[in-house]
Amino acid sequence: MEQKNAAAAAAEEDTGRLQWHPAFSSALQIELAEDCEELQVSTEHQLTRKPLVMDVLIIKKHKDYRCKNPIAEFFRKHNIIEYKNPQESYGIRDLCKTLAYAGIYQSNTEKERDIIPEEITVTVVCGRYPHKVIHWLNDKHGVTFHSCEPGIYRPNPGRYFPLQFVINTQLDPERYKWLSRLRNNLTLENDVKVLAAEYKGKEKSPLYETAMELIMRANMDVYKEATTMCQALRELFADELEERVSEGIKQGIEQGIEQGIEQGESRLGQLISYLLTDGRITDVQQAASDETFRRRCYQEYGIAN
Repeated sequence: MEQKNAAAAAAEEDTGRLQWHPAFSSALQIELAEDCEELQVSTEHQLTRKPLVMDVLIIKKHKDYRCKNPIAEFFRKHNIIEYKNPQESYGIRDLCKTLAYAGIYQSNTEKERDIIPEEITVTVVCGRYPHKVIHWLNDKHGVTFHSCEPGIYRPNPGRYFPLQFVINTQLDPERYKWLSRLRNNLTLENDVKVLAAEYKGKEKSPLYETAMELIMRANMDVYKEATTMCQALRELFADELEERVSEGIKQGIEQGIEQGIEQGESRLGQLISYLLTDGRITDVQQAASDETFRRRCYQEYGIAN
């Protein structure tokens, strides 16, 4: 499976929110491994010169190739994949945006039919069944959906845009070991041990590493429990957990330093205010540069630590 524009986006945003999309892209490619030779994968595919990206674009190298994976058997030549993380729902506005992506992708070419519209499909992957979208499509467009297998929903034969919904929490956990567990409520027996078996020996693979790192971050408590109960799991995840702990300690130290600086600046500012009020202009500079003198002034004015 040829991958283009692989995201270095596994890093966390400043807000500290978990970045599910890189892990989703990795998990998806893991699941599609049996068709990897015939699929070209582009993550966060840029639609225009200005930032406007699809989560994943998959192009069949040979359009007549029939994919083996049930998710991919729906694919045509050009396949747009959109993903919603476990905390988000997929709504009507999201659908309109996704279909707009398809339109922009088809039209952003030199010739009118460089990309044939009939060869584009859209796959939406989310953790929650999109009741409102399905109802709206049925009510406004007469489109009904059927489940071709657990977690995969496609429109009944008709003239609507080729669209399928994949509810990853409903997928068969035996076949889709990674996509079905891309969530934050894993259990030790049914999930952690299964992924551990799949992960063993693949620790250096960027795809497996990205998916496992996010899953561990989203389920840290159960992974810590696993390592205390099982020696094999403890050895397998030792480096990952040690890294997470080290990051936590580092963040704690940095936070402590920042708080200390803020508190120190607040105390010094309070002291300087008192000194200026008392007309002690020359003491202001000494208090700012002489720690011993500054401590005496703190005691003198009763400024607590």
